[in-house]
Amino acid sequence: MLKIFKLPDLGEGLTESEIVAWYIAPGDTVTLNQHIADVETAKAVVELPSPFSGVVSELHQPAGVVVHVGEPIVSFDVADAAGAAPDEAPAAPTDASTEEPPTADSREANLVGYGPAVERGGRPARRSRQSAAAPASAAAPASAAAPASAAAPASAAVTAEAPGAENPVATALEVPATPVPTAAATATGERPRSTPPVRALARDLGVNLETVTGTGQGGLITRYDVRAALNDATPNGDGATETPAAPAAVGGTATAAAARETRTPIKSIRKLTAAAMVQSAFTAPHVTEFLTVDVTPTMDLLESLKSNRAFADQRISILTVVAKAVCIAIARNPSVNTRWDEGAGEIVQFGYVNLGIAAATPRGLMVPNIKDADALGLTEIAAALAALATAARGGTTTPAALGGGTISITNIGVFGIDSGTPILNTGEAAILAMGAIRRTPWEYRGEVALRQVLTLSLSFDHRLVDGEQGSRFLADVGTILANPAMVLTMV
Repeated sequence: MLKIFKLPDLGEGLTESEIVAWYIAPGDTVTLNQHIADVETAKAVVELPSPFSGVVSELHQPAGVVVHVGEPIVSFDVADAAGAAPDEAPAAPTDASTEEPPTADSREANLVGYGPAVERGGRPARRSRQSAAAPASAAAPASAAAPASAAAPASAAVTAEAPGAENPVATALEVPATPVPTAAATATGERPRSTPPVRALARDLGVNLETVTGTGQGGLITRYDVRAALNDATPNGDGATETPAAPAAVGGTATAAAARETRTPIKSIRKLTAAAMVQSAFTAPHVTEFLTVDVTPTMDLLESLKSNRAFADQRISILTVVAKAVCIAIARNPSVNTRWDEGAGEIVQFGYVNLGIAAATPRGLMVPNIKDADALGLTEIAAALAALATAARGGTTTPAALGGGTISITNIGVFGIDSGTPILNTGEAAILAMGAIRRTPWEYRGEVALRQVLTLSLSFDHRLVDGEQGSRFLADVGTILANPAMVLTMV
């Protein structure tokens, strides 16, 4: 019996996905829930399990193609008693947070559970990429544009502090730890171990992962391994994708203009990001206010926490304190934690804070959020930020983590920028940008002294937030950073 598997709705209202890679070919025998493809949505790369047990009859779409929800992607020849109804859609995606911790064999997984459920621990093993030759139509995936989150603000920079960083604000999440080479190598005939973002990078740069030796834990192939392999194979070592120069015209006039530019299709995250940013910029009337604050007392507090045994195992940074300050200030100025519902003609007031933290990842800018951040203490926020950073570095940020934000923070200070005018995430009323912390001559107790100074930039939707409300919110955050003891008068 022939069963046609259509691209399922992967959640979050997404209508299309790109097939990153197939791990099956016509004639292959597959089992229920076997990993058959990687699919990239506008928010994450997910693993697509098979909804049937049977033999692959046909791949309807090659890798590299953007497919709309409901379009056929693969057909299976299954026994009459096996599988589900012909048009039965697979189960809704399972949040990665409900899965068991990753093992050495499943570390590269982003999301699982799009197919019928099996008992925990009963997930079938993946097939080798060499188990069968890919069909000709799927052999040459199209180049993918460097993705960026639809939810990420235009000026968003990612942010979480790293140990030993010279910048007291933070270092970008996209900077992974230095890889430690291992003796592990990919066995002949086995699929190289790598994460979906690394596979996407290799595809974009034209690097065959079969020829790359991983330096990550357990032989995992990292982005650095891919770039190193490209540099070894490219004479100029820059890895740039260029069109070969055209021959010169008669008389010596150059006609190689094509070699001076590259073109990539606008799709996936970049496409959705552009639409979201245009919608935000031209729908919500943005207002941006700036406040420069002497944060020396906060920096002194952070230093004292390092020597406190109760916080010995915690990575409490300036971003942690700003995040907590934002939650406290929201309780006093709730208008910044709202949404304009045009369709219903209503203003939605959130009774919780899902705090977005702009993050630069290998797939582009994303804004995962800390759920119910207002209910968390300082150490709990620090742990949540660490988890967010780990997921962003590993490319395992889930669609659930990216949806439902109510207000955001972006740390542009990590790039040495003092201030900016961040664009709102669609559906949010405010976004706070943190600038770089600098030692600056400052008036202090009637004298001029070198103090640690930070500039905050608050953009807000003037339909939802009046100037007075936005100013009071920004002033409250600044007051906490300038004198942390003032929290006692606010809560």
